Amino acid sequence: MAVHNKTLDEKIINEDELFYFVDYSPEAAEKIGYSDYSYWKSVFQNFLKKKSAVILSFVFLALVIFSFIALKIGKYDYASLVPDTTKGFISPNSEYWFGTDNLGRDYWSQVWYASQISIKLALIVGLGECIVGVIIGCLWGYVRKLDRFFTELYNLIYNVPSIIYLTLIALVVGQSFWIMAISLIAFGWLVMARNVRNLVMIHRDREYNLASRSLGTPTWRILLKNILPQLVSVIILRLALSIPSTIATESMLSYLGLGLDINTPSLGILLRNARTFFLDYPYLLIFPAVIVSIISITFYLLGNAFSDASDPRNHV
Repeated sequence: MAVHNKTLDEKIINEDELFYFVDYSPEAAEKIGYSDYSYWKSVFQNFLKKKSAVILSFVFLALVIFSFIALKIGKYDYASLVPDTTKGFISPNSEYWFGTDNLGRDYWSQVWYASQISIKLALIVGLGECIVGVIIGCLWGYVRKLDRFFTELYNLIYNVPSIIYLTLIALVVGQSFWIMAISLIAFGWLVMARNVRNLVMIHRDREYNLASRSLGTPTWRILLKNILPQLVSVIILRLALSIPSTIATESMLSYLGLGLDINTPSLGILLRNARTFFLDYPYLLIFPAVIVSIISITFYLLGNAFSDASDPRNHV
């Protein structure tokens, strides 16, 4: 019985020691709790978890950087004939790393210079389509008075094959880098604008946006602060997909003779020039085709990975 009472007393003492009065601190009482959460920090953390996407991003960066290095270490200029002008159709060797084309020009320099041109065109067109498409899509979906105008404009452009517009521009206006870039942007914003418009219409009349309008919040602020963050994943996905799509379109137009100026090498022009000779000299087709394939696959997988990482629903 004495042992039992002693154990009971120790338990009471130990429980009393667990609780004590805390001194009042005015400074501590006035502190406000905060969170160090950052949307973009969370996006990149989620993206870095996808090892395959990270590897592919490094592959693309390495490809872009190497395209500049390759021209520096190349032995010949992309537009100049090799010293012996009879050296056409030379297979890759220690002197001509990618061989020579039918005119006797160094194919190594041509392929890497063309890669720079195609990547530059794709990035400019992708960003241009993104900016134009997001602006028009937001206005199209949010401002009810503009819905009919943009719907008719969309139907007018979309229902006519873009190849017809691009062919007319190439024949009437001309063929150059900037003409093609502006033409592709002018007819490529449709898909981005349609996707953005549909999503804006979904978020437009939700309670927090109705409350913002009731409080007199300007339209641009509602679009920028309330709605646009909900569209980031879709915008990034469309941007990533438009880059390989632009390279494919440029390759198709160049294959038809409607792309860039013949004096401006691009991957599409190299593929077009190789169509006559690739059965006998397959290296003329293999090198540019491999680079086009790497860029297309890389951006497709990167776009999906970054779209998932930036989806606000994955940050809850």
